[in-house]
Amino acid sequence: MATTAADATAAVPKEQQPANGSAAATTGGEQVTRHSEVGHKSLLQSDALYQYILETSVYPREHECMKELREITANHPWNLMTTSADEGQFLNMLLKLIGAKKTMEIGVYTGYSLLATALAIPDDGTILAMDINRENYELGLPCIEKAGVAHKIDFREGPALPVLDALLEDEANHGTFDFVFVDADKDNYLNYHERLMKLVKVGGLLGYDNTLWNGSVVLPADAPMRKYIRYYRDFVLELNKALAADQRVEICQLPVGDGITLCRRAK
Repeated sequence: MATTAADATAAVPKEQQPANGSAAATTGGEQVTRHSEVGHKSLLQSDALYQYILETSVYPREHECMKELREITANHPWNLMTTSADEGQFLNMLLKLIGAKKTMEIGVYTGYSLLATALAIPDDGTILAMDINRENYELGLPCIEKAGVAHKIDFREGPALPVLDALLEDEANHGTFDFVFVDADKDNYLNYHERLMKLVKVGGLLGYDNTLWNGSVVLPADAPMRKYIRYYRDFVLELNKALAADQRVEICQLPVGDGITLCRRAK
């Protein structure tokens, strides 16, 4: 998710942020729990249940380089932007199931989801990865190199739209991508979608992250929200409505992480 340090700090509503670093805070006389794990974006109401999922099914199977990258990212001031471990596991399996080989990622941060993808695709697979901040990517690059998958990644620093437009100029690129994961600036998701629909193959998948946006999509417009959540909420709502109405795709919205919507290009 491409953002600023201030935005990342504000991404969790203040009334839901743990007090003094604990996993629970009190607001209006009610205890509001938030899992203490970095990258916690689960919408499960029970933190204990989410911890059970992590400790039983995710962490025991997590690649050692992904674990190392997750721990490195935990010390970064913008760590809330990372893909959660359970979502990384989901993406890794999904890519194997569809036999993805040529992929794209818009919004890299330190590369946790990127590494999950690189580990899933074959040795001659490729990932076109874009982010506005190379420094963050390079923080996780040693882990990617240690995993032996750096050769699969073509990283481009800068805004994604010019890169997509350049790809579209060459018709040889049309309909060639098996999978695209988008976890970047929410105000551009629909702009990405229109371009990606020409680049992903028929039967290929697009994955849009954060489509439940901290649960704010069901809150009243006047509900208390952090500035960052409120600003992008309308863009997420617009995206969800547009994807639901787009007859070119089949969709499935899943409550994994902060919500991920999968779009299969049908035509």
